[in-house]
Amino acid sequence: MGLSRDSVGIKSVDCGLEIKKRREDDKVIALAGNPNVGKSTVFNEMTGMNQHTGNWPGKTVANAQGYASDGEQGYVMVDIPGCYSLMAHSTEEEVARDFICFENPDAVIVVCDATCLERNLNLVLQILEANRRAVVCVNLMDEAKKKSITIRFDILEERLGVPVIGTAARSGKGLEQIYEGLNRVLELKREMVEAEEVEAEEATEAKEATEAEEAVEAEKSVDRRFAENPAPRILIRYPEYIEAAIARLTPAVKKTAGEGVNIRWLCARLLDSNENLMEAVRKYLTPVAESEEVSSLLMEIREEWQERGISQKQVSDDMASVFIRKAEFLCRGAVVFENQTYDKKDRLLDRLFTSKATGFPIMFLILLGVFWLTITGANYPSELLSSGLFWLEDRISDLFLTAGMPVVLNDLLVHGVYRVLAWVISVMLPPMAIFFPLFTLLEDFGYLPRVAFNLDRCFKRCAACGKQALTMCMGFGCNAAGIIGCRIIDSPRERLIAMITNNFVPCNGRFPTMIAIITMFFVGSAAGAFSSVLSAAILAGVIVLGVLMTLLISKILSATVLKGVPSSFTLELPPYRKPQIGKVIVRSIFDRTLFVLGRAIAVAAPAGLIIWLMANISVGDATLLAHCSGFLDPFARVIGMDGVILLAFILGFPANA
Repeated sequence: MGLSRDSVGIKSVDCGLEIKKRREDDKVIALAGNPNVGKSTVFNEMTGMNQHTGNWPGKTVANAQGYASDGEQGYVMVDIPGCYSLMAHSTEEEVARDFICFENPDAVIVVCDATCLERNLNLVLQILEANRRAVVCVNLMDEAKKKSITIRFDILEERLGVPVIGTAARSGKGLEQIYEGLNRVLELKREMVEAEEVEAEEATEAKEATEAEEAVEAEKSVDRRFAENPAPRILIRYPEYIEAAIARLTPAVKKTAGEGVNIRWLCARLLDSNENLMEAVRKYLTPVAESEEVSSLLMEIREEWQERGISQKQVSDDMASVFIRKAEFLCRGAVVFENQTYDKKDRLLDRLFTSKATGFPIMFLILLGVFWLTITGANYPSELLSSGLFWLEDRISDLFLTAGMPVVLNDLLVHGVYRVLAWVISVMLPPMAIFFPLFTLLEDFGYLPRVAFNLDRCFKRCAACGKQALTMCMGFGCNAAGIIGCRIIDSPRERLIAMITNNFVPCNGRFPTMIAIITMFFVGSAAGAFSSVLSAAILAGVIVLGVLMTLLISKILSATVLKGVPSSFTLELPPYRKPQIGKVIVRSIFDRTLFVLGRAIAVAAPAGLIIWLMANISVGDATLLAHCSGFLDPFARVIGMDGVILLAFILGFPANA
């Protein structure tokens, strides 16, 4: 979870995103990091919340904040979307950049993956360039230890100039030290604010001094204050021609930007000429955007570069390469790989799971296995639940009648509302209680990103976005989540294709009905283990058919009404990890199974009430239910159904909503 684009607007800390402080002196802390580094786990452990963590990019899409405290100081933790850069080439990057750079949080915690620190440091450096009030949290130290990776935190702290903390968030190790790091950077902030206030006072005194000696003495006092509280060292040095341009641009930008934004960072980004950034500048820093002096300087600088044969692309490339080289330098001597073959197992598994020859067959077999376990495992608990709940129905009815409840009211509540709820619980609960943990285990193991990788090629051939593979995987759990997840697709054309076609993949909520239909009409009287295997095979075939229909319709839409060139995206393949079976089961049952079941019950209860009333209230010689089905029958015949079936579909619409 994290901030959505819609939740971040002008001064979102004050209005768009409501920061819920418990005390006036609570500090707002942004939690940033690449996808799959355990950022949400750090958030959960520090705030005590039970926020679901996804194992593939794009899972973090909504607003999330929690409260943490070290006993003295309170912190409002704001979980921003996982992103790889602040250069703003995606919605997630825009949101992260705007919150860190323009919303002025008190500090930033940047979470990194200890197993691939060099790649993560690219984001760390970009954040530190914009906001030096940061703590670097090197997470997954337990995984690094398994792979014989040693990290020298003292060297990293010296080179970065900010606290660097090693953690293993899943076990809670090292998290207390994060509070120590926050105290250090917040204390530095207080010292810098005090220094700036003193400098302003002394500068005013110097300006007002009429005697030359007094003016000189005041200037010397300011210089001493700077020496005692030096400005943070420049971490990122650009090529000489860019540094010269930044120096020319700084006075004009500083004059109009005001407080709360890093001037050097802003100048560099203006020179980078990113349109997304200019949109944010117009939103947050209107005086800078409207400044004729800034605009004319930028135009002059670009004209001079053009005369020297320096293109805008070269400027952007030179800026990006600085961060890469700096990250490489930071890791020299600080990160030691004692075992150079630590990822041998991962590479072997990837060759098996992502190969063109074996990738898709393995996907189908795993899908078949999951559905076989779901069908086989759900039969007996479903039967027991059904027997128990309907046995309880008679007992409840007898109890109500004994208590003197009117027969009509008893029939309405027990045979109407309760009976529908009993059917819903007995049919939906067992399959969900099996499917969701199995699906979450695959997610925790790291296999689902490989599924998305395999399907990416298929979507590219259909002129759709490969990110749709991620949203389609989400749709296995819930189609609503799959549709909402389409916000990670930047192209409006490809986003619309994904939203239209994702519904072809059946979600878990449809599985009980599909299993019942398969059992009644296709498996029939088949006995023994063969029956469950056949049911699972048919269900897996239906899922594959849904995927094929998704690809086919995407291809048709891309070739007709929604023509366009498919965009590319970067898909991270996280390392394989041993699933935490206990946590997975608990998390999937409470966060997914019971949540979905609760929504189903909320729909089923009033639906049972309406159905009973329609079935028992007569108009003329027929019930309301008969009248409605009779009215719908001619329309239903046109599409090969009858009025009763069509009415059932209509009554089922609220469940899909």
